[in-house]
Amino acid sequence: MNSLGFDKKEKDTKVIVAMSGGVDSSVAAVKLIKEGYNVIGVTLKLYNQKNGSNSKSCCAGRDIDDAIKVAKQYDFSHYVFDYQDKFYDGVIHNFIESYANGETPVPCIQCNQTVKFTDLLNESKNLKADALVTGHYAIRKGGLNKSKLFKAKDKKKDQSYFLFATLQDQLDYVRFPLGNYLKSEIRKMAKDYNLIVSDKPDSQDICFVTSNSYRDLINKVNPDINKEGNIFDINGNKIGKHKGISNYTVGQRKGIGVGGQNKPLYVKEVNKNQNYIVLAEYESLQQNKIFFKNINLLEDGIKNTQLECSAKIRSTQSEIPGILNIDKNTGYFLFNESISATSPGQACVFYKNDQVLGGGWIT
Repeated sequence: MNSLGFDKKEKDTKVIVAMSGGVDSSVAAVKLIKEGYNVIGVTLKLYNQKNGSNSKSCCAGRDIDDAIKVAKQYDFSHYVFDYQDKFYDGVIHNFIESYANGETPVPCIQCNQTVKFTDLLNESKNLKADALVTGHYAIRKGGLNKSKLFKAKDKKKDQSYFLFATLQDQLDYVRFPLGNYLKSEIRKMAKDYNLIVSDKPDSQDICFVTSNSYRDLINKVNPDINKEGNIFDINGNKIGKHKGISNYTVGQRKGIGVGGQNKPLYVKEVNKNQNYIVLAEYESLQQNKIFFKNINLLEDGIKNTQLECSAKIRSTQSEIPGILNIDKNTGYFLFNESISATSPGQACVFYKNDQVLGGGWIT
């Protein structure tokens, strides 16, 4: 078995490496080149970026040029696929519609679900590749079938939360060669490989939002969704006017535009149908039960059941133990302690130790 789990020589193992133009995917590609694999780099052009690159970006402007330079430096084939329409339909449109519906989307998960692990994965199979390789910080264990997903060695860089929606057949096909490394080790490898991107900053926040606020994008693409409405307190008293529900998300404190209150107020509810938002004190946002739908499971034997495990509702938080309750495609997680509520549209991801069991979309 070679390092990617195939029973053949590295030179006979053809892999497509998704190259965003950043340090991680570049190191993944060159690492496999040095191991002797037949590597083809693919960069997806996902959106137009007229002013080159910035600290948030990937797959646009200078990032595409950087991926091309890495491929030329190590003399392996590289292609640029124009996925702008697919990215808009699968990610950006969903992003805007979610805010219009009073939800808060997670575009990185949507991107993995659509253009990366659906469109690019199918393209990889059409090219007769044995696997699709990405620079994600996650660990895949197992053979060619029924593989399992685990958190990365570098817990600060772990991206398993964003991969919960990966289907089993997709997980069987993809590989994450960086999962067993620390970010500092990857940076060192990039310098050892003399890569042009060795000191390039990591992409941050939402890659296709190139201004200081996602609201600028929403107002540009669909300004009609922002209609003024009322702001109420938890007792039903009108305390102000909002500028459109797409500007607010559950848990938000700043930029609400309501002053003169004795204590800080947070967004507790965003009501699309009646176009109002409700504010409350922080304590009112605490709860220990989160409901979700559209569950994707990556572990057999936990359907329609209760299971002791842990979960988290934000990528940056630690998992909290509790009880997972599933009934077909919906369910809820009962945490052992209260947590700060999050908005519908976010993800609740389930873990057993370091293994990702699956997750669902919060309702």
